[in-house]
Amino acid sequence: MYFIEILKSIFFGIVEGITEWLPISSTGHLILVEEFVQYKDQNEAFMSMFNVVIQLGAILAVMVIYFNKLNPFKPGKTKVEVRRTWQLWSKVFVATLPLLLVFKLDDWFDANFHNMVSVAIMLIIYGVAFIYLEKRNKAQAIEPTVTELDKLPYKTALYIGLFQVLALFPGTSRSGATIVGGLLNGTSRSVVTEFTFYLGIPVMFGASALKIFKFIKAGQLLSFGQLFLLLVAMGVAFGVSMVAIRFLTSYVKKHDFKLFGKYRIVLGSVLLLYSFRQRDRKSVV
Repeated sequence: MYFIEILKSIFFGIVEGITEWLPISSTGHLILVEEFVQYKDQNEAFMSMFNVVIQLGAILAVMVIYFNKLNPFKPGKTKVEVRRTWQLWSKVFVATLPLLLVFKLDDWFDANFHNMVSVAIMLIIYGVAFIYLEKRNKAQAIEPTVTELDKLPYKTALYIGLFQVLALFPGTSRSGATIVGGLLNGTSRSVVTEFTFYLGIPVMFGASALKIFKFIKAGQLLSFGQLFLLLVAMGVAFGVSMVAIRFLTSYVKKHDFKLFGKYRIVLGSVLLLYSFRQRDRKSVV
């Protein structure tokens, strides 16, 4: 029944809306979910495009929540506020440059690392990194040197952008990679978290446009049913993201990232065990 397919879209949207912003890997969770929940009669080309374009719903939530801050043309803004808005966009552009230089490798990473074992390993590695960095900063009483977004240096923005490139590995988490990069370079949790939201705007729009282009170039066309399923998932991802973004911005003001690190390690370990068990079953058969 088509109603069941709509329910699956709602579920995919919930997963995307939560995991896109929390540093726990949306791609990793979607791969896991698709192991157990799959659309009926949908080909690989559609699912490959779906898993990326669904992120547009999530990024629209950022644009809505931070519209006034991101809009340099907002009536009533002072010259100083307008200048700061353009500076923010300039830093986002600088941080996006490293990814632009390697985006052609996206297909290669998907072909070689878009599997459960690779996702599990990256979940664990970055989980350990979160815990290590938080414990190191606490033990050595390391205080962040950048505590206001307006004072984020262009050099630091570039470093954060370099870490974003690591998110090409499925399971890394784009927000997880940029947050680690920010923490390593003296940026406070709240600043790097907010900057990560803004970085997602050009990245997700660009990635979605690229996937749609490749989908069409391959001779694929969206049916009305496929388009509706995608729009439902995007709409749900938007609504859930509105909540997830506000939750994370509030959470990081009072807590560190160790909880997310522990979650990544546990989930990664479960995925590894599941993957090896599935492999053993296939070898027996």
